[in-house]
Amino acid sequence: MSSQTELSALLQQWLGRSETHSDTIAPRIANAFAATLNLPQDFTEGSALPPLWHWLYFWTVCQQQQVGADGHPQRGGFLPPVPLPRRMWAGGRLRFDAPLPMGAQASRTSRILDVNVKQGKSGPLAFVTVAHELRVAQQLAIYEEHDIVYRDHPLPGAAAAAPAMAPTTASWSKTMVPDPVLLFRYSALTFNGHRIHYDRRYVTEVEGYPGLIVHGPLIATLLLELVREQMPQAQVAAFSFRAVGPLFDSEPFSIHGEPDADGRTIKLWAANARGELAMQATASLGLS
Repeated sequence: MSSQTELSALLQQWLGRSETHSDTIAPRIANAFAATLNLPQDFTEGSALPPLWHWLYFWTVCQQQQVGADGHPQRGGFLPPVPLPRRMWAGGRLRFDAPLPMGAQASRTSRILDVNVKQGKSGPLAFVTVAHELRVAQQLAIYEEHDIVYRDHPLPGAAAAAPAMAPTTASWSKTMVPDPVLLFRYSALTFNGHRIHYDRRYVTEVEGYPGLIVHGPLIATLLLELVREQMPQAQVAAFSFRAVGPLFDSEPFSIHGEPDADGRTIKLWAANARGELAMQATASLGLS
């Protein structure tokens, strides 16, 4: 049996593993995030949580002694023990069935939906898909499939893959200026200890990136915030996104939107300062 086959067999044992967390959708958390994005802090009991802001809740909390070298909880608990060192949020698909009201007690049940080991151009890759069901009073509010990719450190002198270029025209465009404080505040609000977002020595010397990495879920949230800004009455029914390349705190990046002719589907993307695609996404709108 090859090592790849052995790894795949090991990780397959985690298929179907599940866990459930409960949390109160507290207005103070949403208002703290609103302040981080320079938005009005006007969430009160009963207000509906904006789409993707549920990522501020349902923290994964572990003892300090159980934190791994990358700042995440050590693997082998709920998530499978993938032996590859670099972990990234690769994308996801979400369906918004009902609002999450402020002050509500909600539950999130998570299940390992799929584990896949592949050999990529840069080395072995492991993909883990986690399904999340968020409920309020037993009613399903959000269904989400969350893709995680694990990879090895880059080989010294290895050539980087040719970047994909983002579209050059959009109906909506906005420039974002990330900085270490923004990234730290988002890490704190999501209780995300991943060191690639705040520890410059770690991210450059250990993981080999040129700067602090902008969180994938933060980029996705900013894309939907662009929809909320341009179409404040719109109801997002579904959203899918895929990370294509990293964004760093060392330069501005841009977010863009292009509604389809039917007005119900919006193509969204993020690009770095050189116009290289960083994330692509699609938002589907429901009937208002």
